[in-house]
Amino acid sequence: DEMKKFIYKSYGRKGEDVVNMNNAAVDKGSSVTKIEVPAAWAKIDIKKHTDTREIPEFIREVMEPMNALKGDDLPVSAFKGREDGTFPSGTSAYEKRGIAVNVPEWQPNECIQCNQCSYVCPHAAIRPFLLTEEELANAPKDTKTIQGIPGALKAYKFKIQVSVLDCTGCGNCADVCPAKNKALIMKPLETQMAEADRWYYLHDKVGYKDNVVDKFLNVKNSQFSQPLFEFSGACAGCGETPYLKSITQLFGDRMIASNATGCSSIYSGSAPSMPYTHNKMGRGPAWANSLFEDNAEFGLGLSLGTSKMRERIALKMKSAIAAGSVKEETKAAFEEWLRDMQNAEASRTASARVIEACSKEKSAVCEEILSLRQYLIKKSHWIIGGDGWAYDIGYGGLDHVLASGEDVNVIVLDTEVYSNTGGQASKSTPAGAVAKFAASGKKIRKKDLGQMAMSYGYVYVAQVAMGSSNAQYLKALKEAEAYPGPSLIIAYSPCINHGLRNGMGKTQAQQKFAVESGYWHLYRYNPLLEQEGKNPFTLDSKEPDWSRFQDFLKSEVRYTSLIQTFPGQAEILFKAAEENAKWRYKAYQRLAAMVYEPAAKE
Repeated sequence: DEMKKFIYKSYGRKGEDVVNMNNAAVDKGSSVTKIEVPAAWAKIDIKKHTDTREIPEFIREVMEPMNALKGDDLPVSAFKGREDGTFPSGTSAYEKRGIAVNVPEWQPNECIQCNQCSYVCPHAAIRPFLLTEEELANAPKDTKTIQGIPGALKAYKFKIQVSVLDCTGCGNCADVCPAKNKALIMKPLETQMAEADRWYYLHDKVGYKDNVVDKFLNVKNSQFSQPLFEFSGACAGCGETPYLKSITQLFGDRMIASNATGCSSIYSGSAPSMPYTHNKMGRGPAWANSLFEDNAEFGLGLSLGTSKMRERIALKMKSAIAAGSVKEETKAAFEEWLRDMQNAEASRTASARVIEACSKEKSAVCEEILSLRQYLIKKSHWIIGGDGWAYDIGYGGLDHVLASGEDVNVIVLDTEVYSNTGGQASKSTPAGAVAKFAASGKKIRKKDLGQMAMSYGYVYVAQVAMGSSNAQYLKALKEAEAYPGPSLIIAYSPCINHGLRNGMGKTQAQQKFAVESGYWHLYRYNPLLEQEGKNPFTLDSKEPDWSRFQDFLKSEVRYTSLIQTFPGQAEILFKAAEENAKWRYKAYQRLAAMVYEPAAKE
């Protein structure tokens, strides 16, 4: 009885269903079965196991002891060569936790090859693969494929593959599948264990043929690129991680990321588990976590440091060309690099030629440039964090970085609450939402971070929700990264703190619901368009169905709990939340309707 009283005190605001489920658990506490342990077990001869796995030394000597809670027993010598605190990337792939009860089973005859399942997977545990006839012939027994659709894929066999031991079983992939009869069906994990070996073959032997199609063209093509963010410790169905995974698929092999403390830093770098990984060329994101309050400045510092090193390379090349101290082949390579150094993709080709040319010379300038080769390809700098950082604690630094005009990219994973620190209200929390420090519902409207950034006039800004429009998010990513200045992407991210009544397996559907009901709006602000005499602001979401707004609020416990505790207040604040959303949408409509004149030529 005392337990049930405390259950009501702890969870009463979450609704009657939650209270009843907890009470039912208490009632079942006496329903236990005694299991007799055979006496012979006490005399079991434990044989020493010989580990024959081919795994990196770091995994065997450092990661696995730490995961076994034996980290305190590691000698200092185990970290020899890592005195600077760096850990290797891609360690999460060795955990193979197998925590899902049910995992998706691919139905090849129903698949339309859209790759949306891969796009939305929070843990990168489901991916499309393209196989040649030879690769299929060497595949594990009973590997099922279908013919690639007409075009560049027609020469290959297509397969959706699940890493069942890395899947968390959220079911978002099956939920978003647009096939008429669903190409993914959730099945018990034990029925899918044959897929574990198949995963290794496809990942290790077949690999990722992202050169067959242009991965920047559309969502489908982007998924043939290897995710360089995988198998994180994020919650099943996490609304944040699919955004980060997509960034790594497009720019990961030249990406440098600074991450504010919060959910995104915890699932991105819980030592010894590192979900940021590298491709077969050994290239992948360089990631670091700074303090909650200075992440933007930290990220700016990384960007400025890279810029200075590249300026140093440029000065050395120009001096060598002017002095005529290098061969003609090297001079031509230098000139090509100087011309394309700010063009991301072109700098790859130019950098390869510089390295090849310098490797053939013994001059001091070539040796110095080779020592700085990691800076030759243009880097993609990303500053990552949640709304607690961006709207509140780190806002001063974020504003400073955006105002600097430097070429950095910021993505804010907006859960509208301090997710990792206990669910406190932030300036991103809308009116009516219940959170710590707002137990009776937030009283004032949400801060419009995007509008504030747009007021500078030279910051690229986008507000996205990939579950509503995955194409709009991809377009925003490409535009933001290509923009020669600061960019800000605000990404709506459903979270367990929201208390989705349909569960975290519906986070993508919830994003769509948020946009359709008017709770969240999609737009892009590109200052480059103004130089062409076009309106820089594009409102990407259609006129909402405002009749569904209150239904959206009632689909999440963070709102319905207010009805349980303060019903009168809930009615007032829910109405205010709807009015605030309409007020914001009208402001965006005014921006979209503005007329611009072509810029005057100097």
